[in-house]
Amino acid sequence: MTSRDARTSAIRELAVRETTPDGLDAVARRAAQAAGALAVWPRERRAGLLEALADALDADRDGLVAEADRETALGPDRLGGELTRTAYQLRTFARVVRDGAYLEATIDHAGPTPMGPRPDLRRMLVSLGPVAVYAASNFPFAFSVLGGDTASALAAGNPVVVKAHPGHPATSERVARLAERAVAASGAPEGTFALVHGFDAGVALVSHPAIRAAGFTGSLAGGRALADAAAARPAPIPFYGELSSINPVLVTPTAARDRADEYGAGLAASVLQGGGQFCTKPGLVLVPAGADGDRVVDSVARAIDAAPALPALTAGMADAYRRGLTARAADAVVRAQGAARTSTDPGTGAPDGTGTTTRPALLEVPAAELTAELVEECFGPLAVVVRYADEAEAVDVVERVEGSLTASILTGDATDLDLPAARAALAARAGRVLYDGYPTGVAVSWAQHHGGPWPSTNSLHTSVGASAIRRFLRPLAWQQAPEHALPAELRDGAPVVPVRVDGELVLPQG
Repeated sequence: MTSRDARTSAIRELAVRETTPDGLDAVARRAAQAAGALAVWPRERRAGLLEALADALDADRDGLVAEADRETALGPDRLGGELTRTAYQLRTFARVVRDGAYLEATIDHAGPTPMGPRPDLRRMLVSLGPVAVYAASNFPFAFSVLGGDTASALAAGNPVVVKAHPGHPATSERVARLAERAVAASGAPEGTFALVHGFDAGVALVSHPAIRAAGFTGSLAGGRALADAAAARPAPIPFYGELSSINPVLVTPTAARDRADEYGAGLAASVLQGGGQFCTKPGLVLVPAGADGDRVVDSVARAIDAAPALPALTAGMADAYRRGLTARAADAVVRAQGAARTSTDPGTGAPDGTGTTTRPALLEVPAAELTAELVEECFGPLAVVVRYADEAEAVDVVERVEGSLTASILTGDATDLDLPAARAALAARAGRVLYDGYPTGVAVSWAQHHGGPWPSTNSLHTSVGASAIRRFLRPLAWQQAPEHALPAELRDGAPVVPVRVDGELVLPQG
């Protein structure tokens, strides 16, 4: 396999080969063999493994950041912050495992009911089995080999097989090697963690009978193909995909009047962040028609005009961005464009050129002239401004937007109640609604939800935050089971996790 330097396009040979069909089969079978032992590991051991993985990332921080920067050109500051986030995610899930509330432990003792006698019933969530994780291109740490999908699947007690992203294979290998050492040192069964490479291996992985669920972050086309494969299996499995999101932003008339320059600069920074390659990049901005709205658009345009050419994660993504920009520019006014190339980019970086960088751009269109293509995601530093004349026109635009991870509402202040119908329409199309802020940036927390209506995801579950663990668990009930057959969390006596007993929530003491 080869690794490309994202800034110079130099190719480096790696001592890694694409995973063969036999190699994939062996990896999946080892994961299946590990599943039973890992599922009954005490929660404290599982939490310790997650913390050991976080410690391993921290211990190799300089080497990991340098390797990822070579392959992605995202910069040491951005990558260092992402690595910190990745270790934090692992430690967060260690806390989730120790807390135990995620198990939804429930006990209904035998007794009379209006429906007749009730048997003793006890229920909680248990692990699914081996999970396939498809690493993302745009977050080489946080949504990759030891990212949120891997962390939550391991926290749930499942072995994980990660399919590396071809955009950063050397980084993936380095993370995988330290993960393997940490897993072995923890005493976890062989097969608890593995990494595979190659397109064919990725296609075959989701169909392997040992795999019980899959998590994916990537393109709509790629995710849809894998989701269809997961559904077409003789025994279909859950496929949790994060696929496409345009993340609309609504600027109210009061916001345009009172905070035009502030919001314009903030929007531009959010569009440009990470080369416009965040899944939460604001791609569609609704701005009121008239002089106040003009000031917002002018502020965004100034920042875009001054922006440098930005490195793409892969040459293919740079090419796709240029094609997308060219197509959309045919239906809108080009209000601003940043630099066309950098000194190290061998191509022009222009919309109709070649190269490994992308040219930031801002397009503008009246609401009445909005086309279907302009409301589709374009992965890269592009935003489309749509000018609306009144609330009815704003609502009409929002109703043409498909489901998104986020929707943002920029207001004048807390007393700004402009456009209530448009706000409600936005909330119906998003998994997270932001006020007076920008969607790039997803906090890892207990309350977070990173998901949304199709096509942003195909799931009601979040892929970020504590409740992401729910994707990789299934409910199991025990009826009239003797105590020795019950997990510790469902036995009578002092509870070791939060448990609902005969309808009443009982918390552990101490």
